[in-house]
Amino acid sequence: MKEQHELNQSYNASQIQVLEGLEAVRKRPGMYIGTTGEKGLHHLVWEIVDNSIDEALAGYCSHIQVIIEKDGGITVMDDGRGIPVDIQKKVGRPAVEVIMTVLHAGGKFGGGGYKVSGGLHGVGASVVNALSTTMWVKVYRNGHVYYQEYHRGKPAEDLKVIGDADRTGTTTHFIPDPEIFKETTHFDYDTLRIRVRELAFLNKNIRISIEDKREKDRKETFHFEGGIRSYVEFLNRSKEVLHQPIDLEGEKDGIRVEIALQYNNGFSSQLYSFANNIHTHEGGSHEYGFKIALTRVINDYAKKNQQMKASDPNLTGEDVREGLTAIVSIKHPDPQFEGQTKTKLGNPEVRAITDSMFSESFSRYLYENPDIARMIVEKGMVAARARSAAKKARELTRRKSSLESSSLPGKLADCTSRDASISELYIVEGDSAGGSAKQGRDRMFQAILPLRGKILNVEKARLDKVLSNAEIRAMITALGTGVGEEFKLEKARYHKIIIMTDADVDGAHIRTLLLTFFYRFMRPLLENGYVYIAQPPLYRVQYGKTLKYAYNDRELEKIQTELPENVKPALQRYKGLGEMNPEQLWETTMDPDNRLVLKVNLEDAIEADQIFEMLMGDRVEPRYDFIQENAHFVQNLDV
Repeated sequence: MKEQHELNQSYNASQIQVLEGLEAVRKRPGMYIGTTGEKGLHHLVWEIVDNSIDEALAGYCSHIQVIIEKDGGITVMDDGRGIPVDIQKKVGRPAVEVIMTVLHAGGKFGGGGYKVSGGLHGVGASVVNALSTTMWVKVYRNGHVYYQEYHRGKPAEDLKVIGDADRTGTTTHFIPDPEIFKETTHFDYDTLRIRVRELAFLNKNIRISIEDKREKDRKETFHFEGGIRSYVEFLNRSKEVLHQPIDLEGEKDGIRVEIALQYNNGFSSQLYSFANNIHTHEGGSHEYGFKIALTRVINDYAKKNQQMKASDPNLTGEDVREGLTAIVSIKHPDPQFEGQTKTKLGNPEVRAITDSMFSESFSRYLYENPDIARMIVEKGMVAARARSAAKKARELTRRKSSLESSSLPGKLADCTSRDASISELYIVEGDSAGGSAKQGRDRMFQAILPLRGKILNVEKARLDKVLSNAEIRAMITALGTGVGEEFKLEKARYHKIIIMTDADVDGAHIRTLLLTFFYRFMRPLLENGYVYIAQPPLYRVQYGKTLKYAYNDRELEKIQTELPENVKPALQRYKGLGEMNPEQLWETTMDPDNRLVLKVNLEDAIEADQIFEMLMGDRVEPRYDFIQENAHFVQNLDV
């Protein structure tokens, strides 16, 4: 009791640490930007760009420039009104300094500065300032150029006038702090470019430029007068479309709704929703309102125009969304975000507004365009028949499984562990490599599933056809998760699924077919980081008793330069996994202590959709262009 009393006494007010202002941000950066990895690094850019976008939404800014500078920092320029420079009465400092150095200070927190703000979801310029070694701002306002510099969030000097100005706007420059971003401080041009282009689609009155001044000077400008209508056309550029995009926009109770959609002859759907320019990955009330309205309007039209009998069962949402590409974008004065990653719109009033606006407009469109309406309804009816066939195929698969002594596929060499968190499934190309992998593995936690030949290209097939493919059925059964709408991540029998194929053209094709299948029918596996790609070595170098493996030409050159003089090594170039004996395969590709595996990340679902469609879809021209653009990245390709 005495010890407990002494412990209680020692815990007092002197031990309560109060972190002043931006110190808290530097102490716990993850709380403010999610991660200090590559994603968090790029998040800094959007915090600054959001401020310029808000100026544009308010009608004061038409051009935003994002520049990756040679010093590794970022400059964001706009032609808005310029951040206010007058004294903020509460703290007695210039408003621009307050915005840059005080958490949650700005024109977005009920002060009437902005009607709609994309930056509400973020944390503001002050957090970027706190996580940068150097940051400076130039404000063009009142005929003057104002300048202030900061180091790790603290002003290096007072705000000063450094010249005259004949324009208005704000220029901000920051260099991320390597003490915070230990993983990398390198900005990726393509990551920034994709988001810049997206912002230009979502805000049709804005021109956004991106420039890279590092090794090579790259510059692009995005401006789309069609807004999200142009976005839908862009997303469908690799597809055969059934009609011109349908778009609508309207406003009610201060909430602005924009919707654009277009059907194509494919089988997958692409529905992306946004709230105040933030991609709502988890959907929400705006997306729900759109889905409900779309299903209801198509069913009503089909029955009133006798394409379906009144007694026929209604088409489901899944049926009417087959081959649909749609963008739902709303601008809300007070968006409420929820969900696991705060990317789900929670405002209940948005559902009814989106539903009523879209219902009226889409219904009118169908009656005014009966030929297109007929195509849309027929596509939904064909999808419904395919869904019914897929359901029967699933039931047949389950029935077969329950009749067999073991429900797992015969060619699966399962692991003995039943702990999914440590279990791995190697999906291996061919029986030869499968045999070596089965002999070389650690049976405790490694399972092997060999594939015969190439699996079906699911980009060109509905679920009923997919389920009739024996190799795909074997994978679905082995993984245990179910597929499509019935997929359940918690039932996964392995938390590491490793694709192991040869380092040649056929191997690359099989890998892409597998990734396309996972993306279209088991996407949560990719979203949760369960899928990996094995990197087998290309070369085996032996001299005397020394044995080394090289995974690419660069590594081979390094090994050769380090060889003792006058030594001629035995060099073997592996054409395929089947050439390795079980010991070599374990040592190079399967031993967790030595192997090289790449985790497949799904950072941007919209971009992933485009790449899979381009690589595996029907149209050749976009694929040819992609290969031409990216051929210089390819090495060690056996043709």
